[in-house]
Amino acid sequence: MNAPRHTLKGALAAILYVFVWATAFVPSRVLAHSAPPLSILWIRFMIAGGLLFAGVRMAGLPLPNDGGTWLRLLLLGVLGNAVYLGLNYEALRHLSAGMGSIVASTNPLMLALLAPWLLREPLTVRKMAGLLLGFAGVVLAMHSRAHSQEARVQDVLLSAAGVLSFVFSNILYKRMDVRPHPVVLNAAQLFLSGVALLPAALAIEGPPRIVWTWPIVASLAFLIVVLSIGASMLWFWILHHGEASRVSAYFFLTPVFGLLLGALLLGEALAPLDAVALAVIALGLWLVTGERGPNPEHVDDQRLPHRKGE
Repeated sequence: MNAPRHTLKGALAAILYVFVWATAFVPSRVLAHSAPPLSILWIRFMIAGGLLFAGVRMAGLPLPNDGGTWLRLLLLGVLGNAVYLGLNYEALRHLSAGMGSIVASTNPLMLALLAPWLLREPLTVRKMAGLLLGFAGVVLAMHSRAHSQEARVQDVLLSAAGVLSFVFSNILYKRMDVRPHPVVLNAAQLFLSGVALLPAALAIEGPPRIVWTWPIVASLAFLIVVLSIGASMLWFWILHHGEASRVSAYFFLTPVFGLLLGALLLGEALAPLDAVALAVIALGLWLVTGERGPNPEHVDDQRLPHRKGE
Protein backbone atom coordinates (compact mmCIF):
# COMPACT_ATOMS: atom_id res chain seq x y z
CA MET A 1 0.00 0.00 0.00
CA ASN A 2 2.96 2.35 0.51
CA ALA A 3 4.36 2.21 -3.01
CA PRO A 4 1.38 3.85 -4.78
CA ARG A 5 1.35 6.64 -2.18
CA HIS A 6 5.06 7.28 -2.73
CA THR A 7 4.48 7.17 -6.49
CA LEU A 8 1.67 9.75 -6.31
CA LYS A 9 3.68 11.98 -3.96
CA GLY A 10 6.71 11.74 -6.24
CA ALA A 11 4.63 12.53 -9.34
CA LEU A 12 3.05 15.59 -7.70
CA ALA A 13 6.46 16.76 -6.50
CA ALA A 14 7.92 16.33 -10.00
CA ILE A 15 5.06 18.26 -11.61
CA LEU A 16 5.45 21.03 -9.02
CA TYR A 17 9.20 21.16 -9.72
CA VAL A 18 8.69 21.44 -13.48
CA PHE A 19 6.05 24.14 -13.01
CA VAL A 20 8.34 26.15 -10.71
CA TRP A 21 11.21 25.70 -13.17
CA ALA A 22 8.98 27.00 -15.98
CA THR A 23 8.16 30.13 -13.97
CA ALA A 24 11.82 31.13 -14.37
CA PHE A 25 11.07 32.03 -17.99
CA VAL A 26 9.83 35.58 -17.26
CA PRO A 27 12.52 36.70 -14.74
CA SER A 28 15.21 35.05 -16.89
CA ARG A 29 14.06 37.12 -19.88
CA VAL A 30 14.22 40.28 -17.77
CA LEU A 31 17.80 39.51 -16.73
CA ALA A 32 18.85 38.34 -20.22
CA HIS A 33 17.98 41.76 -21.68
CA SER A 34 19.49 43.76 -18.83
CA ALA A 35 22.60 42.01 -17.49
CA PRO A 36 25.52 39.79 -18.62
CA PRO A 37 24.22 36.21 -18.22
CA LEU A 38 27.31 34.50 -16.77
CA SER A 39 27.82 37.28 -14.23
CA ILE A 40 24.21 37.00 -13.11
CA LEU A 41 24.63 33.23 -12.74
CA TRP A 42 27.68 33.35 -10.45
CA ILE A 43 26.10 36.11 -8.38
CA ARG A 44 22.90 34.06 -8.12
CA PHE A 45 24.67 30.83 -7.15
CA MET A 46 26.97 32.39 -4.57
CA ILE A 47 24.16 34.35 -2.88
CA ALA A 48 21.90 31.28 -2.81
CA GLY A 49 24.69 29.10 -1.46
CA GLY A 50 25.64 31.74 1.10
CA LEU A 51 22.07 32.00 2.37
CA LEU A 52 21.84 28.23 2.72
CA PHE A 53 25.19 28.08 4.53
CA ALA A 54 23.83 30.69 6.95
CA GLY A 55 20.91 28.35 7.58
CA VAL A 56 23.33 25.44 8.03
CA ARG A 57 25.25 27.40 10.66
CA MET A 58 22.09 28.48 12.50
CA ALA A 59 20.80 24.90 12.55
CA GLY A 60 24.18 23.50 13.62
CA LEU A 61 24.26 20.99 10.77
CA PRO A 62 27.56 19.12 10.30
CA LEU A 63 29.75 19.85 7.28
CA PRO A 64 31.62 17.09 5.43
CA ASN A 65 35.08 16.47 6.89
CA ASP A 66 36.70 14.66 3.97
CA GLY A 67 38.06 15.97 0.71
CA GLY A 68 36.36 13.29 -1.39
CA THR A 69 32.88 14.47 -0.42
CA TRP A 70 33.78 18.11 -1.11
CA LEU A 71 35.15 17.13 -4.52
CA ARG A 72 31.89 15.34 -5.39
CA LEU A 73 29.88 18.36 -4.23
CA LEU A 74 32.05 20.59 -6.44
CA LEU A 75 31.45 18.31 -9.42
CA LEU A 76 27.74 18.21 -8.64
CA GLY A 77 27.55 22.00 -8.70
CA VAL A 78 29.77 22.46 -11.74
CA LEU A 79 27.87 19.90 -13.83
CA GLY A 80 24.35 20.71 -12.66
CA ASN A 81 24.62 24.49 -12.45
CA ALA A 82 27.74 26.16 -13.85
CA VAL A 83 28.15 24.12 -17.05
CA TYR A 84 24.45 23.33 -17.60
CA LEU A 85 23.08 26.85 -17.22
CA GLY A 86 26.23 28.58 -18.42
CA LEU A 87 26.22 26.78 -21.78
CA ASN A 88 22.47 27.15 -22.18
CA TYR A 89 22.53 30.87 -21.43
CA GLU A 90 25.28 31.31 -24.01
CA ALA A 91 23.36 29.21 -26.57
CA LEU A 92 20.11 31.12 -25.99
CA ARG A 93 21.78 34.34 -27.09
CA HIS A 94 21.11 33.12 -30.65
CA LEU A 95 18.94 30.02 -30.24
CA SER A 96 15.17 30.45 -30.41
CA ALA A 97 13.15 29.64 -27.29
CA GLY A 98 11.37 26.85 -29.21
CA MET A 99 14.57 25.15 -30.27
CA GLY A 100 15.99 25.64 -26.80
CA SER A 101 12.98 23.80 -25.35
CA ILE A 102 13.37 20.95 -27.83
CA VAL A 103 17.06 20.50 -27.04
CA ALA A 104 16.39 20.73 -23.30
CA SER A 105 13.76 18.00 -23.65
CA THR A 106 16.40 15.51 -24.78
CA ASN A 107 17.33 15.29 -21.06
CA PRO A 108 15.07 12.28 -20.28
CA LEU A 109 16.19 10.49 -23.44
CA MET A 110 19.89 10.92 -22.63
CA LEU A 111 19.38 9.82 -19.04
CA ALA A 112 17.30 6.79 -20.03
CA LEU A 113 20.03 5.61 -22.42
CA LEU A 114 22.78 5.99 -19.79
CA ALA A 115 20.83 4.74 -16.75
CA PRO A 116 20.98 0.99 -17.54
CA TRP A 117 24.80 1.09 -17.49
CA LEU A 118 25.50 3.75 -14.87
CA LEU A 119 22.53 3.39 -12.49
CA ARG A 120 21.27 -0.13 -13.24
CA GLU A 121 17.82 1.23 -14.06
CA PRO A 122 16.15 -0.97 -16.70
CA LEU A 123 15.18 0.52 -20.06
CA THR A 124 12.02 -1.34 -21.10
CA VAL A 125 10.19 -1.09 -24.40
CA ARG A 126 7.29 0.65 -22.65
CA LYS A 127 9.58 3.23 -21.04
CA MET A 128 11.40 3.96 -24.30
CA ALA A 129 8.08 4.31 -26.17
CA GLY A 130 6.86 6.76 -23.53
CA LEU A 131 10.04 8.82 -23.71
CA LEU A 132 9.84 9.02 -27.50
CA LEU A 133 6.18 10.03 -27.30
CA GLY A 134 6.99 12.72 -24.74
CA PHE A 135 9.77 14.11 -26.92
CA ALA A 136 7.47 13.99 -29.97
CA GLY A 137 4.90 16.03 -28.04
CA VAL A 138 7.51 18.69 -27.26
CA VAL A 139 8.57 18.86 -30.92
CA LEU A 140 4.91 19.12 -31.95
CA ALA A 141 4.30 22.03 -29.59
CA MET A 142 7.47 23.84 -30.61
CA HIS A 143 7.79 23.16 -34.34
CA SER A 144 5.95 26.32 -35.39
CA ARG A 145 8.03 28.40 -33.00
CA ALA A 146 11.45 26.98 -33.91
CA HIS A 147 12.60 28.72 -37.06
CA SER A 148 15.63 27.28 -38.83
CA GLN A 149 17.42 30.63 -38.98
CA GLU A 150 17.37 30.67 -35.18
CA ALA A 151 18.99 27.25 -34.80
CA ARG A 152 22.68 27.47 -35.63
CA VAL A 153 24.52 24.18 -35.26
CA GLN A 154 27.02 25.57 -32.75
CA ASP A 155 24.23 26.85 -30.51
CA VAL A 156 22.36 23.54 -30.63
CA LEU A 157 25.58 21.72 -29.70
CA LEU A 158 26.24 24.13 -26.82
CA SER A 159 22.75 23.60 -25.45
CA ALA A 160 22.97 19.81 -25.88
CA ALA A 161 26.33 19.76 -24.06
CA GLY A 162 24.69 21.66 -21.21
CA VAL A 163 21.85 19.13 -21.03
CA LEU A 164 24.34 16.23 -21.01
CA SER A 165 26.19 17.93 -18.15
CA PHE A 166 22.95 18.11 -16.15
CA VAL A 167 22.30 14.42 -16.86
CA PHE A 168 25.72 13.48 -15.49
CA SER A 169 25.09 15.60 -12.38
CA ASN A 170 21.96 13.53 -11.71
CA ILE A 171 23.90 10.30 -12.21
CA LEU A 172 26.64 11.55 -9.87
CA TYR A 173 24.07 12.35 -7.18
CA LYS A 174 22.45 8.90 -7.42
CA ARG A 175 25.87 7.22 -7.20
CA MET A 176 27.05 9.13 -4.12
CA ASP A 177 27.55 6.56 -1.36
CA VAL A 178 27.65 9.23 1.37
CA ARG A 179 25.43 12.28 1.12
CA PRO A 180 25.54 15.19 3.56
CA HIS A 181 22.33 16.68 4.96
CA PRO A 182 20.23 17.95 2.00
CA VAL A 183 20.61 21.60 3.04
CA VAL A 184 24.38 21.21 3.34
CA LEU A 185 24.51 19.44 -0.02
CA ASN A 186 22.52 22.15 -1.78
CA ALA A 187 24.44 24.97 -0.12
CA ALA A 188 27.79 23.50 -1.12
CA GLN A 189 26.92 22.61 -4.71
CA LEU A 190 25.40 26.06 -5.33
CA PHE A 191 28.19 28.10 -3.74
CA LEU A 192 30.95 26.02 -5.34
CA SER A 193 29.30 26.29 -8.76
CA GLY A 194 29.36 30.08 -8.38
CA VAL A 195 33.03 30.00 -7.43
CA ALA A 196 33.81 27.81 -10.45
CA LEU A 197 31.83 30.04 -12.83
CA LEU A 198 33.39 33.32 -11.63
CA PRO A 199 36.72 33.06 -13.58
CA ALA A 200 34.91 32.14 -16.81
CA ALA A 201 32.47 35.03 -16.41
CA LEU A 202 35.30 37.50 -15.78
CA ALA A 203 37.27 36.20 -18.78
CA ILE A 204 34.29 36.34 -21.16
CA GLU A 205 32.28 39.30 -19.86
CA GLY A 206 34.73 41.21 -17.70
CA PRO A 207 33.72 42.79 -14.37
CA PRO A 208 29.91 42.73 -14.06
CA ARG A 209 28.27 45.97 -15.19
CA ILE A 210 24.71 45.78 -13.94
CA VAL A 211 22.27 48.63 -13.39
CA TRP A 212 20.33 47.45 -10.33
CA THR A 213 16.80 48.46 -11.22
CA TRP A 214 13.82 47.06 -9.30
CA PRO A 215 12.87 44.59 -12.10
CA ILE A 216 16.43 43.19 -12.08
CA VAL A 217 16.56 42.94 -8.27
CA ALA A 218 13.12 41.29 -8.12
CA SER A 219 13.95 38.85 -10.93
CA LEU A 220 17.26 37.87 -9.34
CA ALA A 221 15.63 37.47 -5.91
CA PHE A 222 12.96 35.20 -7.43
CA LEU A 223 15.57 33.02 -9.15
CA ILE A 224 17.67 32.79 -5.97
CA VAL A 225 14.88 31.95 -3.52
CA VAL A 226 12.39 30.02 -5.66
CA LEU A 227 14.67 28.33 -8.20
CA SER A 228 18.15 27.93 -6.77
CA ILE A 229 17.05 27.23 -3.20
CA GLY A 230 13.46 25.95 -3.36
CA ALA A 231 13.43 24.06 -6.65
CA SER A 232 16.93 22.60 -6.17
CA MET A 233 15.99 21.21 -2.76
CA LEU A 234 12.84 19.72 -4.26
CA TRP A 235 14.74 18.17 -7.18
CA PHE A 236 17.25 16.41 -4.93
CA TRP A 237 14.36 15.09 -2.84
CA ILE A 238 12.70 13.76 -6.00
CA LEU A 239 15.93 12.11 -7.18
CA HIS A 240 16.44 10.58 -3.75
CA HIS A 241 12.99 8.97 -3.74
CA GLY A 242 12.74 7.76 -7.34
CA GLU A 243 14.50 6.36 -10.37
CA ALA A 244 16.31 9.17 -12.17
CA SER A 245 15.13 8.01 -15.60
CA ARG A 246 11.47 8.02 -14.50
CA VAL A 247 11.35 11.37 -12.72
CA SER A 248 13.32 13.11 -15.48
CA ALA A 249 10.48 12.32 -17.91
CA TYR A 250 8.48 15.12 -16.29
CA PHE A 251 10.85 17.58 -17.95
CA PHE A 252 8.70 17.09 -21.05
CA LEU A 253 6.14 19.31 -19.31
CA THR A 254 8.55 22.25 -19.03
CA PRO A 255 7.82 23.80 -22.46
CA VAL A 256 4.09 23.18 -21.96
CA PHE A 257 4.08 25.14 -18.70
CA GLY A 258 6.28 27.74 -20.37
CA LEU A 259 3.75 28.23 -23.18
CA LEU A 260 0.83 28.47 -20.74
CA LEU A 261 2.64 30.98 -18.53
CA GLY A 262 3.66 32.98 -21.61
CA ALA A 263 0.01 33.11 -22.68
CA LEU A 264 -1.23 34.11 -19.22
CA LEU A 265 1.49 36.60 -18.26
CA LEU A 266 2.81 37.89 -21.58
CA GLY A 267 -0.22 37.54 -23.85
CA GLU A 268 1.54 35.13 -26.22
CA ALA A 269 -0.75 33.18 -28.55
CA LEU A 270 -1.39 29.44 -28.19
CA ALA A 271 -1.60 27.22 -31.28
CA PRO A 272 -4.41 24.67 -31.85
CA LEU A 273 -1.84 21.87 -31.92
CA ASP A 274 -0.72 22.70 -28.38
CA ALA A 275 -3.65 20.70 -26.94
CA VAL A 276 -2.71 17.71 -29.09
CA ALA A 277 0.92 18.04 -28.01
CA LEU A 278 -0.12 18.05 -24.36
CA ALA A 279 -2.16 14.88 -24.88
CA VAL A 280 0.82 13.16 -26.54
CA ILE A 281 3.14 14.21 -23.70
CA ALA A 282 0.61 13.01 -21.11
CA LEU A 283 0.40 9.61 -22.81
CA GLY A 284 4.20 9.38 -22.86
CA LEU A 285 4.39 10.24 -19.16
CA TRP A 286 1.78 7.60 -18.35
CA LEU A 287 3.83 4.98 -20.18
CA VAL A 288 7.08 5.96 -18.44
CA THR A 289 5.82 6.49 -14.91
CA GLY A 290 2.93 4.02 -14.81
CA GLU A 291 5.03 0.91 -15.35
CA ARG A 292 5.15 -1.30 -12.28
CA GLY A 293 8.51 -2.15 -10.80
CA PRO A 294 10.40 -2.30 -7.51
CA ASN A 295 9.83 0.53 -5.09
CA PRO A 296 12.68 2.88 -6.10
CA GLU A 297 12.88 4.39 -2.64
CA HIS A 298 13.43 0.93 -1.15
CA VAL A 299 16.03 0.06 -3.77
CA ASP A 300 17.85 3.34 -3.18
CA ASP A 301 17.87 2.80 0.57
CA GLN A 302 19.43 -0.63 0.06
CA ARG A 303 22.09 0.73 -2.27
CA LEU A 304 23.06 3.61 0.02
CA PRO A 305 23.17 2.20 3.55
CA HIS A 306 25.58 4.74 5.05
CA ARG A 307 23.93 8.09 4.32
CA LYS A 308 24.62 10.79 6.86
CA GLY A 309 22.22 13.45 8.00
CA GLU A 310 19.10 12.28 6.16
